[in-house]
Amino acid sequence: MAIITRRQAIGSAALSATGIALAGTSTAAAAQAAVPAAAPAFAGKHNPKPLRFDPAKLTGLSERLITSHWQNNYQGSVRGLNIIETRLAAAMADPDFPPVAYAGLKREELHRTGSVVLHEYYFDALGGDGKSGGSIKEALDSWFGSFAAWEAEFRRTAMSLAGGSGWCILSYNRYTGSLHNYWAADHMHSPVTGAPLITLDMYEHSFHMDYGSAAAKYVDAFMTNLDWEVVDARYLAAIA
Repeated sequence: MAIITRRQAIGSAALSATGIALAGTSTAAAAQAAVPAAAPAFAGKHNPKPLRFDPAKLTGLSERLITSHWQNNYQGSVRGLNIIETRLAAAMADPDFPPVAYAGLKREELHRTGSVVLHEYYFDALGGDGKSGGSIKEALDSWFGSFAAWEAEFRRTAMSLAGGSGWCILSYNRYTGSLHNYWAADHMHSPVTGAPLITLDMYEHSFHMDYGSAAAKYVDAFMTNLDWEVVDARYLAAIA
């Protein structure tokens, strides 16, 4: 008889529980019907944010790429999070719901939440001319020795994820009062008390349509379209 570890059991439960949850809207509707008047934490009513720029006017990032990324990957996570929340509500209404299956739902909740938030930070910072400025530029210059040194480290962090998956995140750590470029292997990796300022999606879906495996060219295009006024506003809000 094969021995199954707790980690394997949680993983299997996650696949079965979330697979059922994400199978279609009929399952979500059934979950909502089973639990009347769900609390806001389990309401499943997140709505996708519209793009704040014209995707046809970016430099080096095609309208087809951006539209596909926004509609399929980002909105898919919004829908997934809504379904997971209703499944959590149904699970809480069932006193016999297995803890190991609940662990799978909670993992998927964290995963989908991270995906939604990181994608919204990603898209909201595009549409600019790539020209840095403001208090954030001064802060990066001070913390990294120069703005050029920060950019070099940011790009190297991003490229360390190329060919795989994850996010490169410039974050202000509220606990330490410091700025860092963080390496995130998936949607669930982020520094504790970190406030994201720039989130660069390094999953292949974010660039393969335009650049194939040439991830460095994609990073160039991202930096060219970065709106530093948005980044500066995030920094000022984080340190306030």
